[in-house]
Amino acid sequence: MQKSELVIRGRNLSSDDFQFIKATINLHWEKGRSHISRVLCDQWDWRQPNGRLKDRGCRVLLLQLEQHDLITLPPRKNEKNNFNKLVFEDIPDFSTTPLIGKVGNYRSLKIEMVRRTDKEKLWDYLVHKHHYLGNPGIVGSYLKYIVYLDDQIVACLGWGAPAWRVAVREQFIGWDDVQKRKQLHLIINNVRFLILPWIQVKYLASRILATNIKMLPSDWHAFYGHRIVLLETFVDISRFNATCYRASNWIHVGHTKGTAKCGNSHFYHGKTKAVYLYPLTKDFKEQLTNE
Repeated sequence: MQKSELVIRGRNLSSDDFQFIKATINLHWEKGRSHISRVLCDQWDWRQPNGRLKDRGCRVLLLQLEQHDLITLPPRKNEKNNFNKLVFEDIPDFSTTPLIGKVGNYRSLKIEMVRRTDKEKLWDYLVHKHHYLGNPGIVGSYLKYIVYLDDQIVACLGWGAPAWRVAVREQFIGWDDVQKRKQLHLIINNVRFLILPWIQVKYLASRILATNIKMLPSDWHAFYGHRIVLLETFVDISRFNATCYRASNWIHVGHTKGTAKCGNSHFYHGKTKAVYLYPLTKDFKEQLTNE
C-alpha cells in the first residue's frame, strides 16, 4: 500500500504527514498514545465542530496506521477495559410500580436531559439493566434523557454521533464522500430508546419521541455549539416493528447490510436493521449537500 493513497477518518495523509507522525511518536513516546494524539490534533488544528480536538478520531487513525505496519505506537498505559463488568453504586431509589392504560389518562409527561448531571449514572444503570443491548458506552458527542410520567420514571433515550457509513442513508441524502465528511456532524443517532418493562402505556413511545425531538436541536446546540438537521436510528427487525417511529413520521429508507465494526475492521453478522430518518428542517438535503 502506498502511503500517499491513505485516507483515514476523512484525512488525506501525505508523505510529510507520515514523517511528522513518526517524529511526534518518537518525541512523546514516554507520554503515551493519548498525549501523542492530542499533540497531532493540536498541530493539525484537527477539531470537532464545537472546537474540541478530534483526539479520539486521531487515536483511531494511529491504530489503523499501525495495522498497516506503517508506524509503531508505544505500549498502552492501561489495558483495555471494554469488557469489565459494570459496577453501579449509590443508585437513587425509583418506583417500579406498573403503569397501564393510555398516555392521555396521565397528567404530565416530563423529559429531563441528564448528561453531566447526578442522574446520568441512573440512566446508565437503567439502560444497562433493562435494554437488550445494554449501556452503549457512547463515543464522542452524546446526550441522555430520562422520561417521567406523572413524576415516575418510565423511559430513557440516548442520542449520539451518527454511523460513519450507511449506504441507503447516503443514497437518500444524495451524498458523495466529500460532502459526507464535511457534513456528517449535522446528523445524530438515536442510539438507545428504552421503555421500562413494567410500563405498559399505549401511545407513550410515540409521544415521548415527538416531545424529545422538539427539545433536541436547542439542547444539542447549547451543549456542542452546532446545529443538527437530521436524526437517524436503526431498528432490529427481528425484534421490533418500529411502530413508534412510523407513528412519529420517521422515514424508512432501507436496510443495513448486516455488518458491524469490531476494533478497526468490519465483519458480517447477517442481522440487517431497518434504517429510519427524521428531517428536522424542510431543506435538510440542501444543508447536508452544501459544501
